[in-house]
Amino acid sequence: MTGMAATPVQPAARNGAASWAERLAHLPRETRDTLFHLLVIGWTIAPHALHLPVWCGVMATVLLAWRARLAVSGGALPNRWVVSAVLLLAAGGTFWSERTLLGKEAGITMLVVLMALKTLELRARRDALVVFFLGFFLVLTHFLYSQSLGTGLWMLVAVWGLLTALTLAHMPVGRPPLLRAGAVAARAAALGLPAMVMLFLLFPRIGPLWGLPQDAQGRTGLSGSLRLGGVASIAEDDSIALRLRFFGPVPPPELMYFRGPVLASFDGREWTRGRSGFPPELRPPLNLALAGEPLRYEMTLEPSRLPLLPLLEMTPDRADAAPDLPGWRVTQRPDGQWQLDRPLHERVRVQASAWLQHRHGPREDVFGLRDFVDLPPGANPRTLQWAVDLRRQRGLQDADARTLAGAVLQHIRSGEYTYTLEPGPYGTVNERDAIDEFWLDRKLGFCEHFASAFVVIMRALDVPARIVTGYQGTDPDVQDGWYVVRQRNAHAWAEIWQAGTGWIRVDPTAAVAPERVQRGRSLVAPPGFVAGAVNSLDPALAERLRKAWETVNNRWNQWVLNYSRGQQFDLLRELGFEAPSWEDLAKLLVLVASAVALAGAGWAWWDRHRQEPWQRLQQRVLRRLQVLGVTVRPHHPPRERAARVRAALGPAGEDAARLLEELDRQRYAQAGSPLPRHGWWRRFQAALRTARA
Repeated sequence: MTGMAATPVQPAARNGAASWAERLAHLPRETRDTLFHLLVIGWTIAPHALHLPVWCGVMATVLLAWRARLAVSGGALPNRWVVSAVLLLAAGGTFWSERTLLGKEAGITMLVVLMALKTLELRARRDALVVFFLGFFLVLTHFLYSQSLGTGLWMLVAVWGLLTALTLAHMPVGRPPLLRAGAVAARAAALGLPAMVMLFLLFPRIGPLWGLPQDAQGRTGLSGSLRLGGVASIAEDDSIALRLRFFGPVPPPELMYFRGPVLASFDGREWTRGRSGFPPELRPPLNLALAGEPLRYEMTLEPSRLPLLPLLEMTPDRADAAPDLPGWRVTQRPDGQWQLDRPLHERVRVQASAWLQHRHGPREDVFGLRDFVDLPPGANPRTLQWAVDLRRQRGLQDADARTLAGAVLQHIRSGEYTYTLEPGPYGTVNERDAIDEFWLDRKLGFCEHFASAFVVIMRALDVPARIVTGYQGTDPDVQDGWYVVRQRNAHAWAEIWQAGTGWIRVDPTAAVAPERVQRGRSLVAPPGFVAGAVNSLDPALAERLRKAWETVNNRWNQWVLNYSRGQQFDLLRELGFEAPSWEDLAKLLVLVASAVALAGAGWAWWDRHRQEPWQRLQQRVLRRLQVLGVTVRPHHPPRERAARVRAALGPAGEDAARLLEELDRQRYAQAGSPLPRHGWWRRFQAALRTARA
């Protein structure tokens, strides 16, 4: 009995799986279409789970699952009181999480819930159409968060699914396969592609059409302040910060410094920009002096959380060199940093010119330089004493800033310091003595450790000094003509002031890790689980895949997202407009739109006649017979018309009747229904003329 009971287990499981698959394949059409529609809605909603409250995603999932269960079981849809209660619950949750029912976040939250809730009212085609068009509107909301290539591809599938569901709703007869409806939807989308391309190329760019505001909360990148370990945490991020290409010779990596926040105030724990106690006329001016040839370059910057442009040092504020960014107010601060009027929450592209040979800052001592020698009292006493002892050495008592900086750098080279991405926390006992612990005890650090200690020591030697943060170096390989600067290229270096020269860049990292500066080789964090597994199979595979995706994504950014008014006018110049304007753009748009509309109308006329040749032939036959007095109707087949011709015309209409019977045999033959040749119509007209005579 045990053996008999045990034997059917596996076949039963197999039969159960087979019966389930067979059940899915033989679902009623209404159930199948509803499940497909719910799947498309879930696909469209899914990316919003990254931005909206958790409860919203859970509620939408529960509602869609509930509707799917009702579709499979054939249960009754909930009444309006239940739907209204869920709607009130969603409104309360939105107000609780967003503190309002208005605005982008609250509006999209309610839209997602309404989309899922509306599926519980799918009783008629009108309800389905509301869901369809809500879905198309929901697709647009995704681009309020991201216009990346991945989002575009995801939404392309969503649009195809919605068009397929809409096509199924307009196929009321039979059980059309999903593939057939999907093919019709894809063809309809392809027919609209020329109009989409035309609008993309010629529709006037008024404001940041493709640069909608994005939420940059949680985005990594440069910060307006610096603590020990801050740059090291950014260096673990492999995402792209900016892309760069040069219109001329490419500078070596050791000269590629992208200037970001300049930090001058130190409280013993953190470096900030600080505020000067001197009036503006006494503060150090930029006083930029340029030498050599300019270096023209173009840069595409990814969104960041700071209102700045990390441009190549040194990009001057000149009409022929400064960045041109329509819609933004861009200014250069006295410390050389390029400032924006608001955080860079969208991807932008700028062109500018830099002079790698330059001098900046006051040549003579000014009162404002005293801001750059201030140190917090009582912080890092051992490092300050070390600086005093250094000054007492022979040849350094009256040394200038360059000589003193060289002595400090020599100590770094010979002092057994280690450049590492994971130096561990500093200042656990006393945060204000973190520099003492790094400089004199552990000697393990990243670029910000060396730059911070160097600036503290130079200030202790009464030399004005400050920290500059930004990016240094690029990826060694060029992607599609562009150099890639990643967040892990984030860097911190120092500037000291030398009388008669101005500010001088000093990079202490080059003393301990010259390959970091000379070759742009930044330290890389250990790969994660997935990347580690891919690397174990093929070390170069992950790198090739990443570069291929980044190349495609860069082309999307350059050709689509960064398509601007200037490029529209360049297109008009290529088309023959000498001095293109908005009026020319509008006229060309109207002209092309009219041509496309006429072409579409002509194609529709031709397609209608191409697809209905029998109907047109039957109408022509009907008109000729009615002229002869034969009583026929549009619904009469050719055989019935032949009988009525014999009854009305007698022997005179025999030839015409035989031709109509021939037409009937040809139309309803099992082999198909090819359109009669033109000779049949000539013979039929001749037979009618004979009958009339």
